[in-house]
Amino acid sequence: MNDFTRREFNRLAAGTAAVGATTALAPSIVSAQGKKLKVGVLLPKSGVQAFIGQSCQLGADISPALLREMFGVDIELMNADTETNVEVARSRAEKLINDGAQLLIGPFDSGAASAIAQVAEQRKIPFVINIAAAPQITEQGYKYTFRNFPTAVDLIRNGLALMRDLFQATATAPRTAVFMHVNDTFGQSMARGIGGILPTLNFLPFKVVDTISYDPAARDLSVEVAKAKATNADFIMLVSRLNDAILLVRELVKQRWSPQGIISPGSPGMYEAQFFKALGNRYSDFCIANVPWYNPKAALAQRVEASFKKQFPKENLQFHALNVGFTFEALMIAADAFKRAGSTDGTALANAIRQTNIADRMMIGGPISFDAKGQNTQIASACIQNRDGLPTVVLPKSAAVKAPVFPVPAWDKRR
Repeated sequence: MNDFTRREFNRLAAGTAAVGATTALAPSIVSAQGKKLKVGVLLPKSGVQAFIGQSCQLGADISPALLREMFGVDIELMNADTETNVEVARSRAEKLINDGAQLLIGPFDSGAASAIAQVAEQRKIPFVINIAAAPQITEQGYKYTFRNFPTAVDLIRNGLALMRDLFQATATAPRTAVFMHVNDTFGQSMARGIGGILPTLNFLPFKVVDTISYDPAARDLSVEVAKAKATNADFIMLVSRLNDAILLVRELVKQRWSPQGIISPGSPGMYEAQFFKALGNRYSDFCIANVPWYNPKAALAQRVEASFKKQFPKENLQFHALNVGFTFEALMIAADAFKRAGSTDGTALANAIRQTNIADRMMIGGPISFDAKGQNTQIASACIQNRDGLPTVVLPKSAAVKAPVFPVPAWDKRR
C-alpha cells in the first residue's frame, strides 16, 4: 500500500468535508422538495356531464394560489378527463398515479368515484371525493377514500325536509307527485333512498303516484314526459343531471304541461350555468333544487369569490357555487393534511386526512371532519330557486335572498 502525500490527504479531507456539507444540507433539500403535493384531478370534462366537469375544474384552477397563501404549501394539479365513463375514470386514475400523483380528487360522478376508490385502495393513494353521493362508496371499509359530500340518503333527508319548509312558507299542500330520475348509479341510489325514506315521513302532504326512470344520455324524453303528464300529478320530483334537465323542461313546454313546480330533493342540473343559457330566464326560472350550497356570508367564501372573479372575470360564481365550492374544499383538505403530515407518503397523508377538523370553510355545514368510514356528516342543504336568471337561496330564512314562489307560473304566463 502506498503512503498518502500531504497534498493527497488534504484533497481527500476536502472531499470528505464537501460530502459532509451536502449531507448536512440534505434535510433542508428534502424539506423544500416535500412542499409540493402532486394532486390528480379527475373530472368529466367531455361526455354528457362535460359542462359540470368543466365547472368543477374552475374550482381546481383557482385553488393552488389560494392554498399557498393559506397553508404555505404548493399544490401541483395533474388534470385528467374521465369522459363521463367509468372505465376511463379507472384507467386515468391508474395513469395519474403512474405519472406521480400523490393524491386524487374528483370525480363528480358516483360510478366513476366507486371505480377510482378501488384503484386508490390498491395503490394506497388517498382519494378525496369532491362530489358523488352513492352511499356504497364509503361503505366498503376503504382506508384511503374520503368524501366531503353528503350521501344520497343525507341528500334526500335534507331535501325532503326543505320541501316541507317550502310548502309551509308558501302555504301550499300539493297532494301528488310524479318521481322522475336518471337511471345511473347516483339516480338509482337516490331512488332507493326516496323509496325507503318517503313512506316513513308524516310531515309531507303528497304521495308519489308514479316513478319514471330514464337514461341521462337520452336525446328525447317525449315518451317519459307524456307518461308523467298522464298522471296529472301536482308537481315533478326530479333527480337529474344537466343535459336531461334541459331536455325535460323543453319537452314540458312542448307538451304544454305546467305542473305546480319542478323540485329536486338533491341533484345537479337545474342550477348550472348551461341550464340558464339553454333555456333562457323564461323557462329556467322557478325550478327548485334542494342541494348543498355555499355560504356567501362566510369569510372563506368571500375570499374564494374574489379569486374566482380575478381569474375568471366573465364567469359568475353563483352558477358554479356547488361545483367550485366542493372542488376547492377537496383541495383544501389535501393541502391541510399535507401540511400536517409533512410527507407525500400515501399512508401518512391518509392518516392526516382522518384527523381533519376545518371550521373555516366555504360550504354550509359544520366543520370538515370524517367519521370512521371516511364520510363527512356535517353538510347541510339549502333550497335554491332559479329567479331572474340566477340560482337564489330562498330557504332557510337565515340565508335566504328572496322568498320562495310555489306554485310557479305556467309556461305561457311568464314574461
